[in-house]
Amino acid sequence: MQYRTFGRTGMQVAQIALGTGNFGTRWGHGAEPRESEAIFNAYADAGGNFIDTADVYQFGEAEELLGGMLKGRREDFLLASKFTMGAAPDAGRLVLGNSRKAMVASVEASLRRLGTDRIDLYWVHQSDGITPMEEILRGLDDLARAGKILYAGLSNFPAWRVARAVTLAEAARSLPLAAVQFEHSLVHRAPEADLFPAVEALGLGAVTWSPLGGGMLTGKYRKGEAGRAEGLGGRVFQPENSAKRSAVLDAVLAVAEEAGITADRVAIAWAGTHGAVPLIGPRTLEQLRSNLAAVDLVLSPEQIARLDAVSALDPASPRRSEAAVA
Repeated sequence: MQYRTFGRTGMQVAQIALGTGNFGTRWGHGAEPRESEAIFNAYADAGGNFIDTADVYQFGEAEELLGGMLKGRREDFLLASKFTMGAAPDAGRLVLGNSRKAMVASVEASLRRLGTDRIDLYWVHQSDGITPMEEILRGLDDLARAGKILYAGLSNFPAWRVARAVTLAEAARSLPLAAVQFEHSLVHRAPEADLFPAVEALGLGAVTWSPLGGGMLTGKYRKGEAGRAEGLGGRVFQPENSAKRSAVLDAVLAVAEEAGITADRVAIAWAGTHGAVPLIGPRTLEQLRSNLAAVDLVLSPEQIARLDAVSALDPASPRRSEAAVA
């Protein structure tokens, strides 16, 4: 595993982060506790040190499981969690969204589940369409001053809101925005038009989720597997529903065949060439091991150019809806 400096924080993080949306089964789809722990341990043994979770993942079960796994080795990991959507399917309206009240209630509950005194990187999971950025930043600054979080980031926010947040924090001399998280893969390259330039210009750390297009880029759905197409309600699933997407998958499979490896490694390795930390979310130990093998793959300039060409953005096409969230 290689490491990179995360934005302007000074932290050295693994080149691949481990997402824990599949840790637990309260969503009706995921990994049992023993399998979840095996995934966590294998990631750690490979040198991984960046763990990403959220209160909503498996309705709190992911954080609960992580709390046990982190005992005795808490300082070995950058622990990131998120709030916005609540940790229960029937969460009350006052603990949903991005208000300061929801933020405080959420972080306190996450700290209890995780069994820790602070969260290293606290993400605002998505915009609630209501709370002003000034309130969000004030709340995050309060949490940092109270020692409950170290860094803050925005997940699934448009580039203009990210830029405004950075500017407002600088003007107020409050907790700086440290990072952003957003979807990016060979079948979702829209962030290259705005979010990636913002990341570079503003010195932010970047984490990109769904580098496998919800599993589509593994080619498994061509074999009749279900996976995220059903298990997560299809929210983060990218269907093979166009000639272009079929061409992208064909190219990924061709590169994989040339290298004698699985397609997931190609897709993850490509995602890692953009300066961000790809976030994987395996459900099985086998998937984890295959995903992590991407660190050993160095795509040739010709292979990168081929993948870039087949997946290039169409300037005339509108951007895909950003409703999906991980």
